[in-house]
Amino acid sequence: MPNLFLLTLQLAVVLATCRVVGWLFRKIHQPKVVGEMFAGIMLGPSLFGWMAPHASSYLFPASSLGFLNALSQVGVVVFMFLVGLGINPRELKKHGHAAVVLTSHVSITAPFVLAAFLALYLYPRLSDDSVRFSSFALFLGAAMSITAFPVLARILDEGNMLGSRLGTVAIACAAVNDVTGWCILAYIVVLVRAAHSPTSIWITLGGIVVFGVAMIYGVRHLLRGFERAYGRKGALSENLMALMMLLVLASALFTEYLGIHLLFGAFLMGAIMPKEKRFVRYVLDRFETITITLLLPLFFAFTGLRTNIAAIRGPEMWMYCVLIILVATLGKLGGSMLASWLSGMPAREAAGLGILMNTRGLMELVILNIGLDIGVISPTVFSMMVVMALVTTFMTRPLLAMICPKHGLDTTGEKGEAEGVEASTRIESGKGAVA
Repeated sequence: MPNLFLLTLQLAVVLATCRVVGWLFRKIHQPKVVGEMFAGIMLGPSLFGWMAPHASSYLFPASSLGFLNALSQVGVVVFMFLVGLGINPRELKKHGHAAVVLTSHVSITAPFVLAAFLALYLYPRLSDDSVRFSSFALFLGAAMSITAFPVLARILDEGNMLGSRLGTVAIACAAVNDVTGWCILAYIVVLVRAAHSPTSIWITLGGIVVFGVAMIYGVRHLLRGFERAYGRKGALSENLMALMMLLVLASALFTEYLGIHLLFGAFLMGAIMPKEKRFVRYVLDRFETITITLLLPLFFAFTGLRTNIAAIRGPEMWMYCVLIILVATLGKLGGSMLASWLSGMPAREAAGLGILMNTRGLMELVILNIGLDIGVISPTVFSMMVVMALVTTFMTRPLLAMICPKHGLDTTGEKGEAEGVEASTRIESGKGAVA
């Protein structure tokens, strides 16, 4: 049985630390979620464990981390459902112009290719024969290709940029990017797990295809019953909310059983839910508070406990870490900027879009934890990638303020305003999810 006193103490310390550090980061014009990410790292061996090792070992003994991880994973499952809920495929089609299409594809391809080349250099130095080079390279590419849709939404909202052309294009690109990135990651996870499974990879892939088709063309239509019930009464009963949560958990369990990961099923269930704006807002209001306020900080803390920046020892190891940051930034920021500029965006807005697409945030931490869990990256590479996620997310606001101050953006066009209102409504989930 877990030590309930210790578990309660852990919850209190994590919650208090994340709220205080998040508040301090708001004072320096950073989204609160960035502060909570840093707070999680501070609670681990990188700071707290280094400054007060005895207190750290008492508060976070190895025997207690399983319970902390279990609670944090429940939070991430619900969070991924909310992220999927905030992505509306029909709305994305309205933004299918050249800037979105080209930038979305290049913002995935450029960092992926550069990361693959970087893997050639890092693999013999930071990995071993227990991990296939192809798995290492593919995962590195996927991890560097992701954009944090919820954090990006919050940054745009706080900067009053949702009504601008840049804000609208950035949100559309980030949504497409996330869907594509998670599909790529799902394929990589299947490949890695299939190498250690007696089940044929073709049977696994076949099961995934059948499950996906059943969800999109079958379950999605049944889910409209939730929307109709909400439309009749303006609310959902406790039984219907419980049923919705059971469906999320069932979808997560299916994808875990099929060899992908719990989170993919939760994300897919959110993506196929009805997208009527008032219904989406209602569901978010029911799930967000406990998930965002308590459970996600536990995930940040658990990530921090797995991150040991002290493991990056010496000039050589820090050179590898800097290389990861540079390649990630060059591929994401540079590739997105060049693609949007070639598609006709003004140079300043193209640079702003590149900066926004380089935001990784919480989504990156989720992916890195998956990579560490399936053994495709080592704890040292995990720590380096966490540093990369923190740096690229932290740099977004100051760089954006220099390149695209809010009063310099195009917010006057009638079309831009209309699209901005749609984007603002559509990403209320992102806004709440990083509040």
